[in-house]
Amino acid sequence: MSNNHKIAFQGVPGAYSHLSCQAFCPDWEAIPYKSFSGMLRAVQNGECSSAMVPVENSTAGRVADIHHMLPESGLHIIAEHFQPVNHQLLGIKGSKLSNIREAHSHEQGLAQCRKNLEKLNIEPVIHSDTAGAARDIATWNDPTKAAIASDLAAKIYGLDVLMDEITDLNLNTTRFLVMKKHMEVPATSLSNSHCTFVFSLRSVPAALYKALGGFATNGINLTKIESYMSGNEMQAAQFYVDCEGHIEQKNMQLALEELKFYCLPDAVRVLGCYPSSPYRQKPNRN
Repeated sequence: MSNNHKIAFQGVPGAYSHLSCQAFCPDWEAIPYKSFSGMLRAVQNGECSSAMVPVENSTAGRVADIHHMLPESGLHIIAEHFQPVNHQLLGIKGSKLSNIREAHSHEQGLAQCRKNLEKLNIEPVIHSDTAGAARDIATWNDPTKAAIASDLAAKIYGLDVLMDEITDLNLNTTRFLVMKKHMEVPATSLSNSHCTFVFSLRSVPAALYKALGGFATNGINLTKIESYMSGNEMQAAQFYVDCEGHIEQKNMQLALEELKFYCLPDAVRVLGCYPSSPYRQKPNRN
């Protein structure tokens, strides 16, 4: 299979990122990497054509550190994917729920199951990723330890499902961004599209209020805005924004032009313009 049909994900086989790759591009080969940086580097150097990047979860919030890495990666967002997360409690063959004392999983997975773990009096133990925890549980062969992971991980590592729904919220979902080396802008005729960009403001009173005013006056809906500190001196805030609209539409160009007026030179970077996921149109979603 050519590199054009390989998609990188962080974790080991059976991770939710792996499930997302199967759902988004079932005919592609999903390649695991140990770290987010390794996953992004695989696209940078051409080992893979795309990366499946988790950015936020409906229960546990944003994925730590990833917002710092995206602007520096030089990659571009070409799609988004919303993956339902159905956490299961997995134990070795023959183990019983009543005997489980520890649950091992990624910190996000543990956070998404915190209330149920407390009810079951099971101690959460942080692991590097969900599927890696399942792999280790199979290796340790200890009936008092379990993993919080996917049904795919259970199948891959030969584990029993002790509890098939341990997530605190039934509509637990993780949003992923599909990233490539080059920008792929959809046709302007597309009915629903999204833009993602980052920016840093000049230090003037009410700068954020004024900078975002152009989006209001041009009728652009911001669906996400987050701030985080950028740089070692902890003095400059960087903002991450998702908004509805197309990068080539006049109202978006006017809004970005007004934004740049209040920003530092070359401090506005568009990370991608891509089709909005059909998931956003579903009623009663988280």
